[in-house]
Amino acid sequence: MDITRAEASDAVSALGWRHVLNTLVTTVAVDSLARAAQVAVAVADVGDHLRVDLRADRVILRLQTPETTSVTAADVESARRISAAVATEPHPGIQALEFAIDALDIGAVRPFWQAVLGYVDEPAPGNGLLDPLGQFPAVWFQQMDTPRPQRNRIHLDVSVPHDEAERRIAAALAAGGRLLSDAEAPAFWVLADAEGNEACVSTWQGRD
Repeated sequence: MDITRAEASDAVSALGWRHVLNTLVTTVAVDSLARAAQVAVAVADVGDHLRVDLRADRVILRLQTPETTSVTAADVESARRISAAVATEPHPGIQALEFAIDALDIGAVRPFWQAVLGYVDEPAPGNGLLDPLGQFPAVWFQQMDTPRPQRNRIHLDVSVPHDEAERRIAAALAAGGRLLSDAEAPAFWVLADAEGNEACVSTWQGRD
């Protein structure tokens, strides 16, 4: 069953999960790769929507319904079951990265990027491309109205937990960045480096 981003976030935030780019994400602190494997075994029965990344110091858990690339009520229930079994907690490094390509004719450039990256179509109705193994950032295409030859046409979208965005933006500004626009906040803020190269810091908020 589909639920809103706000409903998903509210349901699991207190359990240590964060809603980032249509995915529920949490971590479990461990002291060895062997312990990480034990955590994976402990949560392995929650179903096919769970992705597990094992590290020697941390296990990263992600939940998303692949057919819709969204969080559903089933994913929320899986998050609750996982948190009942292991000690889930947020981590300031939780994020997701996308590449955005501005294009006048999306239909003309999209096949090139799909072929050169070996990506697959995201579920309709989006125009994005996904890494079939989920290892690398998604790519999406932004419609341009007029040519912009003096501006970069690829920018990064960094999706972070809603309670991490302000810290991340402040750090970027302190590091020499500029805020170009907060007109769409809290969905996203547009930042630029000293030479005008852009990145958007995004959250789930303001998108339902």
